[in-house]
Amino acid sequence: MNFLRGVMGGQSAGPQHTEAETIQKLCDRVASSTLLDDRRNAVRALKSLSKKYRLEVGIQAMEHLIHVLQTDRSDSEIIAYALDTLYNIISNDEEEELEENSTRQSEDLGSQFTEIFIKQPENVTLLLSLLEEFDFHVRWPGVRLLTSLLKQLGPPVQQIILVSPMGVSRLMDLLADSREIIRNDGVLLLQALTRSNGAIQKIVAFENAFERLLDIITEEGNSDGGIVVEDCLILLQNLLKTNNSNQNFFKEGSYIQRMKPWFEVGEENSGWSAQKVTNLHLMLQLVRVLVSPTNPPGATSSCQKAMFQCGLLQQLCTILMATGIPADILTETINTVSEVIRGCQVNQDYFASVNAPSNPPRPAIVVLLMSMVNERQPFVLRCAVLYCFQCFLYKNEKGQGEIVATLLPSTIDATGNSVSAGQLLCGGLFSTDSLSNWCAAVALAHALQGNATQKEQLLRVQLATSIGNPPVSLLQQCTNILSQGDKIDRRGSKIQTRVGLLMLLCTWLSNCPIAVTHFLHNSANVPFLTGQIAENLGEEEQLVQGLCALLLGISIYFNDNSLENYTKEKLKQLIEKRIGKENFIEKLGFISKHELYSRASQKPQPNFPSPEYMIFDHEFTKLVKELEGVITKAIYKSSEEDKKEEEVKKTLEQHDNIVTHYKNMIREQDLQLEELKQQVSTLKCQNEQLQTAVTQQASQIQQHKDQYNLLKVQLGKDNHHQGSHGDGAQVNGIQPEEISRLREEIEELKSQQALLQGQLAEKDSLIENLKSSQASGMSEQASATCPPRDPEQVAELKQELTALKSQLCSQSLEITRLQTENCELLQRAETLAKSVPVEGESEHVSAAKSTDVEGRLSALLQETKELKNEIKALSEERTTIQKQLDSSNSTIAILQTEKDKLDLEVTDSKKEQDDLLVLLADQDQKILSLKSKLKDLGHPVEEEDESGDQEDDDDEIDDGDKDQDI
Repeated sequence: MNFLRGVMGGQSAGPQHTEAETIQKLCDRVASSTLLDDRRNAVRALKSLSKKYRLEVGIQAMEHLIHVLQTDRSDSEIIAYALDTLYNIISNDEEEELEENSTRQSEDLGSQFTEIFIKQPENVTLLLSLLEEFDFHVRWPGVRLLTSLLKQLGPPVQQIILVSPMGVSRLMDLLADSREIIRNDGVLLLQALTRSNGAIQKIVAFENAFERLLDIITEEGNSDGGIVVEDCLILLQNLLKTNNSNQNFFKEGSYIQRMKPWFEVGEENSGWSAQKVTNLHLMLQLVRVLVSPTNPPGATSSCQKAMFQCGLLQQLCTILMATGIPADILTETINTVSEVIRGCQVNQDYFASVNAPSNPPRPAIVVLLMSMVNERQPFVLRCAVLYCFQCFLYKNEKGQGEIVATLLPSTIDATGNSVSAGQLLCGGLFSTDSLSNWCAAVALAHALQGNATQKEQLLRVQLATSIGNPPVSLLQQCTNILSQGDKIDRRGSKIQTRVGLLMLLCTWLSNCPIAVTHFLHNSANVPFLTGQIAENLGEEEQLVQGLCALLLGISIYFNDNSLENYTKEKLKQLIEKRIGKENFIEKLGFISKHELYSRASQKPQPNFPSPEYMIFDHEFTKLVKELEGVITKAIYKSSEEDKKEEEVKKTLEQHDNIVTHYKNMIREQDLQLEELKQQVSTLKCQNEQLQTAVTQQASQIQQHKDQYNLLKVQLGKDNHHQGSHGDGAQVNGIQPEEISRLREEIEELKSQQALLQGQLAEKDSLIENLKSSQASGMSEQASATCPPRDPEQVAELKQELTALKSQLCSQSLEITRLQTENCELLQRAETLAKSVPVEGESEHVSAAKSTDVEGRLSALLQETKELKNEIKALSEERTTIQKQLDSSNSTIAILQTEKDKLDLEVTDSKKEQDDLLVLLADQDQKILSLKSKLKDLGHPVEEEDESGDQEDDDDEIDDGDKDQDI
């Protein structure tokens, strides 16, 4: 400390070189002292000297200070002193610099010391690592120093940070710092970092910068916030301007919706602070960045739709119609609304429906046009309204039609209670204020831009010039004012009115032969134009001469030769006699050579420093660029070339008609092919369904056939058993008679002994008959086990199945062939479309191709007709198959009925069999009882009968064995 006091005390008394010596001693102390306190005191002394003796401290101490940053990171106090000292050396503190020369010298010193510091990229990397320290006394000076480096030499410092690992991410952490001063200075640092560097802008955006900045703006109170909101908005502009990737990311992240609260205004809008005006101005500029006409059309369109969907456009229109809004904010709001609706049909339709809060309500367009034609309004506001009207009509045929319709007799309000847009434009067109003339003429030209229908409709407009005189057309009135020139006393530029009218007439007549005919029908127009072009006037009038040459050239190029006195050839002869072709072309070139022409061609917005510069319109410069070359060619063409060109045009028109006709035919053929393809697909589906149904029916038929055969086999067995039981019943039917006789004979046993013997013999014969009937029953059973297969029905079913399968096979082949033909047909149609003659081919080639196309089309029609016939035959075949399936279903139903009958018969036969078995059992019991009675009577034959019966039984068994052997 004593050393420091001695140094500071000797500065005032000693000569100038003592300061340099003091600084040198301090630097030696920083470099050589082993104690941290000594080094810290020396660095603090250097800091106190760095502002006044910037050059000396910078030259001698920078290297030592950087070394301190590298070695003494553990002590935050010495690091803070070192960072402050480097900041004082590098930054340009303009507050202390009073003279201009001193300021320039200070800036040179700052850039030189910055260049020395960043010569070693490790120094910037070291500084980035120090920003990770949370200590306020380290982090805040580090932010200030890095910001100063970026301000002095931005691009090289940006490149070092870009290649540094996690360099940008470390700086993004500053926005999350809870200490506002560090966060706010971090925003300033990112402003300098993102300026004119697209790569860093993308990294910062993807590091969630949009979310953090919008949160800060919301926390600070949106447009009512302070300087921090302004800094955040400037940073957002840096990130979004001319950066399509970030713009798309901003839109996809739904950040446009978060901009809506920025533009909420109350009923009382007076007394806005200067900071609020600045903030709102930046917010409007940020909206314009997203919808700028220089952006890619797709990106601009998507942002415009998002602004309408989230209600941002509605909020802007509310500001537009509010009262008490500052003039500069109102002007910027009009410009912003202009670009939000430009070329977007949905937004343009909404803007057309906006009404001003007046009584009665008036459309916003009418209110704005009233400001545009009012010469007491500020110039910038009138330019903004003109831009808004141009954007409303840009690519908006519906809006153009609505504006022109307000000029037509059928739509004019006879009561005069309301003023229409068309009336305001006509009033501005014919007022005594040259700026109003120019604005109204340009606005009306935009209502006709690229719209031939409205150009023809505007020819119907009639104007009442004075009481008692007949009305004149709008076109005639424009030419009348143009011919009067400077005879009318007007406020403003001398040539502004004539330039505006000439631009309107050139736009009106271009690409509209009917308007050209109306213009040439007035015999005074052509002499006026030729007289203007032929004169040798001053520089101010040369622009009017060039526009008159352009108008006359349009009258030649778009002339349909309907007026005999003003055909193309006669007009060119008139130019050659009175002006000269070379002179005419030279005067035509005055337009594009004018200094204000190139300025107007750069941007769509009419942005002029003063009314005198308001000469050209952006869209008109495009028209001049398009027509200048073709008019020059048209002037130099001979009559024979014109005739050839007319013939070529007619030929091309004929070819276009032929091509259009063929295109229509091809379109019809495509529709027919689509219908046929749909029919084929429908038939294919139906065919698949029929095939499935036939398969199911075939399986059902097979099942029914199997059931039928099984029932026949069962029925044969039942018939066999029924036949055998029938024979037994027949025998047993005879036995009861014999038993009754035997009963009678038993009563008369003694008298009828001989008769009983005969009856026993008859019984033996009957037993023999029973054996024979049993044998015949066995043969019937064998024959029943393999009956014939109902030949008639089975044969019919087989034939039907064979026919169905063959028809289905042929049908599938036919569908396959039909699909192949359809594919070939589509290929031929495509080949046909490619072979249609295009515009610009020679007549011979086009005629040959047309003949080829006609032949192919006739073949195509014939093939389509054959295809329809085949589809019709296919439909008939499908009907026949359906009928056959119905007959198969009926056959199956009949078989099912027969099966049910057979089931009933089998049931009945089983019941009869059971009854016969019961009867047989009863008969056996009766026979046994009779035999016992005969035995009881002592009949001698009973044993023989039993033996005979036994023998008979044995014989029956032997016979049965023989039958089995056989």
